[in-house]
Amino acid sequence: MFQIRLPVAVLALMLAATALPVMAQNTGTPWVTDAREAALALPRAQPAIPAPQDRPYPGVIRYRADVTDLDHRIISVHQTLPVTGGPLTLLYPRFLPGNHAGTGPIQLLAGITVTGDGQRIEWLRDTLDPYAFHLDIPAGVTEIAVDFQWLTQPDSSQWRVVMTPAIVNMEWEKAILYPAGYFANQIQVAASIRLPEGWNYGTALETVSFEDGVATFAPTDLYTLVDSPMFAGAHFRRIDIDPTGESVHLNIVADSAENIAPTAEQLALYENLVTQADRLFGARHFDHYEFLVAMTRQLGGIGLEHHRSSENTVSPEFFTNWGASAGDRGLLPHEYTHSWNGKFRRPADELTANYNVPSQNTLLWVYEGQTEYWGDVLSARSGLATRDVAVANLATIAGFYDAQPGRQWRALQDVNNHNLLGYRVPGQYPSWMRGTGDYYRESALIWLDADTLIREGTRDRKSLDDFARAFFGVDDGVFTPRSYTFDELVEALNAVYPHDWAGFLRDRLDAVGPDARAPLDGITRAGWQLTWVDSLTPVEKSVQGGWARDFQYSLGFTLSGSGNRLSNIRWDSPAFRLGIGEGWELVAVDGTAADAEGLRNAVTAAKDGTAPIELLLKSGDRFRTVAFDYHDGLRYPRLVRIEGTRDRLADIYAPRRR
Repeated sequence: MFQIRLPVAVLALMLAATALPVMAQNTGTPWVTDAREAALALPRAQPAIPAPQDRPYPGVIRYRADVTDLDHRIISVHQTLPVTGGPLTLLYPRFLPGNHAGTGPIQLLAGITVTGDGQRIEWLRDTLDPYAFHLDIPAGVTEIAVDFQWLTQPDSSQWRVVMTPAIVNMEWEKAILYPAGYFANQIQVAASIRLPEGWNYGTALETVSFEDGVATFAPTDLYTLVDSPMFAGAHFRRIDIDPTGESVHLNIVADSAENIAPTAEQLALYENLVTQADRLFGARHFDHYEFLVAMTRQLGGIGLEHHRSSENTVSPEFFTNWGASAGDRGLLPHEYTHSWNGKFRRPADELTANYNVPSQNTLLWVYEGQTEYWGDVLSARSGLATRDVAVANLATIAGFYDAQPGRQWRALQDVNNHNLLGYRVPGQYPSWMRGTGDYYRESALIWLDADTLIREGTRDRKSLDDFARAFFGVDDGVFTPRSYTFDELVEALNAVYPHDWAGFLRDRLDAVGPDARAPLDGITRAGWQLTWVDSLTPVEKSVQGGWARDFQYSLGFTLSGSGNRLSNIRWDSPAFRLGIGEGWELVAVDGTAADAEGLRNAVTAAKDGTAPIELLLKSGDRFRTVAFDYHDGLRYPRLVRIEGTRDRLADIYAPRRR
């Protein structure tokens, strides 16, 4: 962990700015009329926010949450903090782990009331950092009580839903205030929570007691508390999936009890996942691991990593309609991989002292990108994804980035900053803007490239598996996070296979301009190549769930929503060149009312003719007819074997026997 300190030159500039003379009246600066008005415009004096120090906070914070108000969707919190007289600053977490951005929903915190010795103590919000609350504790007060509410939301239009009639997803960092001036792992918290009657729960926290609906947990540090969320519900089941003992569990909550119905065969695949992860990394950095799985359409969607658990949502029919879930089965392997990559080993600029020190994202292409790679590999090795599904999934990734125009102006390295610019906001024209998915999926292509390069260079005696064991599998049984830098990553790769890894990575991360291409060399080196087809196999359809409404690689858009709304307009596509932007709705094709199927038929028919495809579009009160002079048919990505080459994808996806 580290502190962020401003350079001396920056501090000097800040001090100089506060000492600037006040402009006199009639200086030609219309927003300053006189010295008094200018002085009033300056920020008012307020206490400094103490920088985090690696020292214990004196005493234990007692924390109690109540999540029983399901009708109002309100989580009520009562905290007691040991204090001494004088200044105290309380912080609301801003930079949330796994979000890679300052996303703490402080806008949903209300009713903040502080008392000491029965007397109200007023707080003052910091005007420069609204996540900080300043207090002046009266002499003689040794403990304060802090009460507030987290006003969770009824829908996910702005904030993710965390409370439904049957499920609560308790994320402690969204409903806690903690003292500034300390590392998160130096603040002790004794937490408890009241649940609705008859409910049960899953969490990585150690339960001391669960009586009369109140779960009480062993005191732990703030870092561990924040890293240990809870899924609680009226319909709950905990299942052991650890073949070597009782250390890894599925904790399933659902809208309805009948949805919690995994078969023995399905559970065996999750046992395989645990086994294959053990064989890949060669170590565990947890005493137990809890998959928190919500089978719901009411709770907000999530896939979020923690050191000893993960938060995951799937459809209610995930187990009962297993064939339809093929495209979603990579979620748990991805989040499980994060226990090693992202939680135990973490980029140095993301291992911050507390939740109000800004995180930086320079190595997200490792944190998320290599996790995406191993998640897909472990899905295949465990049998959660068949080999055909794994290849079809890789084809969708390769096709997307092969056709992505945004690389002309924005390198992958810069996309690591995307969450800092606005949390997972794609904006219009995502193919041009680029976005969050790129440091997951395009980075996964880079790690396939690295894997096949090692395999080819060592005549298939070594692979990226050797790197994973050496880099993530050190210190078996140790929980304490270990940071790493770019140079340390390169050093570890060179220890497996000597190569110009710094140049290899920088070439792919910094590639930008008209000649920049997607990193597809790993696919070729694996004995496959990307092609484009006009129809899909049943397996490909199961992976490309929206294939029937996907015209991205032909006309240049998808049909989304319950209607036929044109979205995801691909930059410089036929649709874009015809002046079509977001928001238009398809009404008719070639003079006939049409839906997605009708449009597919028209695109297919136009392949053998010369007549344009005419679309009638509607936006509000406007109607417009556009003619697509397009005759290349439907286009979907597929990988095919290169004859006479070694099938390294088969090698990579094969389960490890030891």
